Amino acid sequence: MTYLIALLVSAALVAADQLSKSYIAAHFAVGQSQPVIDGVFHITYVQNRGAAFGIFQNQPWIFLSITTIVMLVCVSLLIKKTFHSRMMHWALFLVLAGGAGNMIDRLFRVDENGGRYVVDFLEARFIDFPVFNIADICVVVGAALIVLYFVIDTLRDFQRTHRRRLPAPGEEPLCEKKS
Repeated sequence: MTYLIALLVSAALVAADQLSKSYIAAHFAVGQSQPVIDGVFHITYVQNRGAAFGIFQNQPWIFLSITTIVMLVCVSLLIKKTFHSRMMHWALFLVLAGGAGNMIDRLFRVDENGGRYVVDFLEARFIDFPVFNIADICVVVGAALIVLYFVIDTLRDFQRTHRRRLPAPGEEPLCEKKS
């Protein structure tokens, strides 16, 4: 049941991502900015032809290839039921939703010169951060959950392997010195 709910939420996130991008592209000029909270958070329309911080500009095949590989890995992990953790299921579905949202843009949004781009529009001005979108949020939250899962799993393994063995009744503790 968790898979079905996560799949439906992922589909809703992809739809929200695409609807919001379509709205921005139809109602804003490229570069136009509208403050939500002046100086803190703005809606700013950007056509992103690369990755965060302007790297790999105008090379959509790199992102399409990487996104495809990551999405295939996520689907494979979900199909094989590699992880028995709801956190990991949600993380993988979030990464899939974000990947799908940005992949749709890279495949179908083409400018007058044939350049492919992703619509970004969420701008946090209180920090020096690139303009982003809902798909980006999904990928970042999903990736953070994956990291959190492995941190928690590593800590649990460490606790299991380094837990002090308690002495049996009548047995002396291992860590006490006899004087």
